[in-house]
Amino acid sequence: MTKEELYAHPGWQSCTFEGAELSTLLLGLQTTFREKLEWLEEAETLTLRLRAAREQSHNATHPTVEQTYDSTTRLPTQAS
Repeated sequence: MTKEELYAHPGWQSCTFEGAELSTLLLGLQTTFREKLEWLEEAETLTLRLRAAREQSHNATHPTVEQTYDSTTRLPTQAS
C-alpha cells in the first residue's frame, strides 16, 4: 500500500472533527427512517440493560437492610 492510498482511505478522513461530522451526516442521509428507528430501539435496549446491570452490581455490593419498627417502643428492629 502506498502512502497516497493510505491517506486516501476514508477512515483517515473521519478522524478529524469535521470528517466525523460529515460521516455522521452522510450516514444519516443514507439510512431510512425505519433503520433509524431500529437503531434507536437497540440503543434504548442497551441503555436499559446497562442500567439494570449497574443496579444489580450496586445491590450486590451494597446490600440493604430492611427495618421494621416495634409498635410499643417505636424503635427500629431488623427484619429477620
